Amino acid sequence: MGSGKTTLGRLLAKRLRWQFLDLDGLLERRAGRSVAAIFAESGEAEFRRLESEALVEALRASEVVLALGGGTLETAPNAAMLSTAERTHVVLLSAPFPVLYERCVRQSSDPSAAVRPLLGDRDSVEERLIRRERLYRAAAHVVLDTSGQSPEESVAALLETLRMQDIGTAR
Repeated sequence: MGSGKTTLGRLLAKRLRWQFLDLDGLLERRAGRSVAAIFAESGEAEFRRLESEALVEALRASEVVLALGGGTLETAPNAAMLSTAERTHVVLLSAPFPVLYERCVRQSSDPSAAVRPLLGDRDSVEERLIRRERLYRAAAHVVLDTSGQSPEESVAALLETLRMQDIGTAR
């Protein structure tokens, strides 16, 4: 949460001339209700089940930049799908916890921003971030620290890293 997945994903997709998909957005369209409503009405387990179905659909597409939900890799089958999918590269957008938390709090006060059903007290959010970061670091082909950079600078750094590592068809 708060790493810049959606903002950077959109910018990266534009630079690559690829489609941008947000996994939560895809899930909401498929379910016909918001992430917040799914959590409130059906709970996290149902949300994770729907998330896995949406991930299967998203991974069928080509030339797509996909922004995963922060907890996508907490479901072992999702992690396995991403590690075995062809032409798929996992990028961890990281930043120190205080930066991420401040971004989430700032976004939560924006009425046009997505509701974050798992944004609770600071300690539980930090604990969740630590757990998730271990999973993403294990799966990531690239780790990019987004703190102290504009979104445009982060995308430029990511594209350069992808080129240097000769990953995919980065332009």
